[in-house]
Amino acid sequence: MSVVDTVVTPARSSAGPPPTTARSGAVRTSLDRRGVRITLGMLWLLDGLLQLQPAMVTTRFARQVVAPAAAGQPGWVAWPVLHAAKLVSAHALASDLGFALVQLALGVFLLVPRTARPALAASVVWAAGVWAVGEGFGGIAGGTASVLTGAPGAALLYGILAIAAWPAGRAGTGPLPSGPVRPWFAGAWATLWVALGMSALLPANRSAGRVADQLTQVAGSVPAWLAHVDVVTAAVARHTGWAGVTVLVMLPMAVGVAGLGRGPVLRLAAWSGIVVAAVTWVVGESFGQLGSGLATDPNTGPLLFVAALALLGTADRRRMQGAPTGADPAVDPGSGHRSAGVAHR
Repeated sequence: MSVVDTVVTPARSSAGPPPTTARSGAVRTSLDRRGVRITLGMLWLLDGLLQLQPAMVTTRFARQVVAPAAAGQPGWVAWPVLHAAKLVSAHALASDLGFALVQLALGVFLLVPRTARPALAASVVWAAGVWAVGEGFGGIAGGTASVLTGAPGAALLYGILAIAAWPAGRAGTGPLPSGPVRPWFAGAWATLWVALGMSALLPANRSAGRVADQLTQVAGSVPAWLAHVDVVTAAVARHTGWAGVTVLVMLPMAVGVAGLGRGPVLRLAAWSGIVVAAVTWVVGESFGQLGSGLATDPNTGPLLFVAALALLGTADRRRMQGAPTGADPAVDPGSGHRSAGVAHR
């Protein structure tokens, strides 16, 4: 029977304060690679269930979800989107069931340690295809991408998080090794958020009136109480003018650049990203319009939240790299391997 005890620390003066690191029962506010993988698995299961909504097995899915991704896009983006919409429309039931089964399978296999590696690889491939064909690259090429309405596309975030969740070590038959998210994720975070800030300079976003029009358009397709939130926010956007647009440019960029920092700066970036993601998920994304019957995913808000917790995981790695010599490397406690601050006997 395995017993987990805290590592014995060197003797200290009885007058000294108790240690604050590796304290048993501390609340974790970050995700390691295993946590990201499990979260992704649950999100893929949700997407698969959303794909089984009654409206999805009709031509409405092709006409109202897939085809609109081609609007305002250059030909090289619009062509595959429109052809996919025609194919889905011609075989609505078979296409929808196929999409649902793929996503449900990804979710199940991600939750099973033995199949996690191939499932993560498949997640990256599937997410890339959905981002290109189903989301039209998030509207980036057409100049319509906006942080308020789900840029850069949920599928892209699925792919990035799947790479971040890739387990450490080689594939084998033993417990699935894990550990803190790798440091490169801070660079991915910075790139993502700087791009979100730059998206506010695209033609569809670079005036207060256009931003307000986006929110008003969203208000026409959501319940009345959510529509009221969008309408009020649109009025505020019109009133703030260029100041509001400047905030939409500078705030995401600041969140991204701060993610390259260390300690309090990195944590500030992560928690600021959580706040921005929460606000945009309510205003603009309207909770992913999950009650519309045509939602295929919860949109980018929850995924940015997961990304923020993963960014905090890189802080855990950096903190452990600065630990005293002899400290155990961080490995997923649930995998049966040793974890920082604990020892098995």
